[in-house]
Amino acid sequence: MTPVRRTTTAASAAVALATAGGLLTAVATPASAATTCASPVFKRQFFANTSLSGTRKKTDCDSAIDQNWSGAPASGLPRDNFGVRWSVTRDFGSGGPFAFAAEAQDGIRVYLDGVRKVDLWKNVSTTVKKTVNVTIPAGKHTLRVDHVNWTGSARVKFGYTPRTSATVDKVAPLVPAGTSATYDKATGKAKVTWAKNKEMDLAGYRVYRRLKGSSAWKQVAATSAATYTDTPPASGDTYYYEVRAHDRAGHESAGGADRPVTTVDRTPPAAPSGVTASDGQPGITVTWKAVPGAKQYLVHRRWDDDGGDNPVVQMAKVASTSWLDTTAKENVDYSYWVTAVDGVGNKSAKSTAVLIHRDDFAPSAPTGLTATTKAGAGVTLTWKTPTSPGTNDLWSYWIYRNGRKIDEVRGTQTSFTDTYVRQSTTYAYTVTAVDLHQHESAPSTPVNGTAPATGIAPAAVTGLSGVMNGTEIELRWDRLAEEDVDHYDIYRGELLNGAWQYEQWGEAYQSWQDQPRLLFAHDIYSGQGETVRWAVVAVDSYDNSRFDSGEDFSYVTVTEPESTE
Repeated sequence: MTPVRRTTTAASAAVALATAGGLLTAVATPASAATTCASPVFKRQFFANTSLSGTRKKTDCDSAIDQNWSGAPASGLPRDNFGVRWSVTRDFGSGGPFAFAAEAQDGIRVYLDGVRKVDLWKNVSTTVKKTVNVTIPAGKHTLRVDHVNWTGSARVKFGYTPRTSATVDKVAPLVPAGTSATYDKATGKAKVTWAKNKEMDLAGYRVYRRLKGSSAWKQVAATSAATYTDTPPASGDTYYYEVRAHDRAGHESAGGADRPVTTVDRTPPAAPSGVTASDGQPGITVTWKAVPGAKQYLVHRRWDDDGGDNPVVQMAKVASTSWLDTTAKENVDYSYWVTAVDGVGNKSAKSTAVLIHRDDFAPSAPTGLTATTKAGAGVTLTWKTPTSPGTNDLWSYWIYRNGRKIDEVRGTQTSFTDTYVRQSTTYAYTVTAVDLHQHESAPSTPVNGTAPATGIAPAAVTGLSGVMNGTEIELRWDRLAEEDVDHYDIYRGELLNGAWQYEQWGEAYQSWQDQPRLLFAHDIYSGQGETVRWAVVAVDSYDNSRFDSGEDFSYVTVTEPESTE
């Protein structure tokens, strides 16, 4: 039971001033005119009669009709023969089947939009009850409940409730109105709001989402509130939201107005797959499969030594699905990864790593080969270190003269002097690069070099002496330490017309390497008693000698005996 509430405004009449014959006259206004009650609260009016007519003795608001009076229901009312009227106008939404439950002692009548639905109108000594089923149309309707008490105790109770059995309730809720959707780019969240439905049997709301261009709706929420915050995929796509109401009988309304939001694209593409690496010239080729939505790819590389803790370095940004690493060094292990990047900069995870050893090919050929001649030094070659591929495993250079390998120098050295040449002779030279695994490059561009005319023959012999032993000349000299000495030519010279004229008389070879002195003996047979020169000239393996090059050589002057024959 809701007790009668006494309020100054509701209990007393409002006073208005009116002009009558020039005098101010007080006009009484019924208190009921100033009382308003917010739906679904009933407006309650008390009458001092059972016809519910005339001036209301009291007007107030009542949230529920459930009273039991043993005396006067309010000040100024009799304890018998009074009446009470409740009324409310409310929105029933989609309407549907309702149960009107009424009970009273004495009389009660219930009206819907002025049409009587319950009629228990007689003076009784006990409480009477009645429940009727009523179908209320959609929209706003007015309920009115009249109660009278003739004598004795007064009791009245009324309630109206929706019938929610699926076999009885065939009416779906109304479509939620006022749906709106907003999107916060900073948080990536979409907020959907709508107006609450008016149905009394409403169970809640379901929020649906679909991708633009698709007809498939996905339920993302079930809620009893009139708002929901969703986190749609951050893919840069447009999504539509709609809200549907559902009641306790299991009926669902149609969807409200579709409201779009366009998301911020924070969804990375898939990681590249099918990554391969192949060794070749001029480097390592990395390939992978195309990733849908990717606009470019990042290629990463790590040098994998025994430690395994070297950093992963981004090497390239490419639009295609392959990349050639021309900076990879020889004789090194590398791991490669690929990352896909979409049009707004979202990066995928790195692909599975692929490992490769860089050492399947020879270095590139040396460049810039030149040949210069310096007196006494032979032919000097210089060249540039090859730059592609890398030179970290370059071991040596092979020197070729006239197509034949003659020597080898270490990889850090880029010059070589060929002293094993025949003076004044021109040769064709090439140089190749060789790595640790004996992979040899193609030859460099050939160049010609001419040996100097002087300065490369063995030195003049030292310690030369010569004596006649009868008719035999005996020559002795110190062995030269130069390793390329092949033999010694022996010359006899005569002074003719003021110039010495030489004739080769023989050759001498050293028998063993540590032989300190060498001997040449030769019988001159029929001497003329002349003073002559005997010369000993060293000859190297390339037939260079100081005699042929016009350089000073060692000789002794000897007077030969006259023949006695």
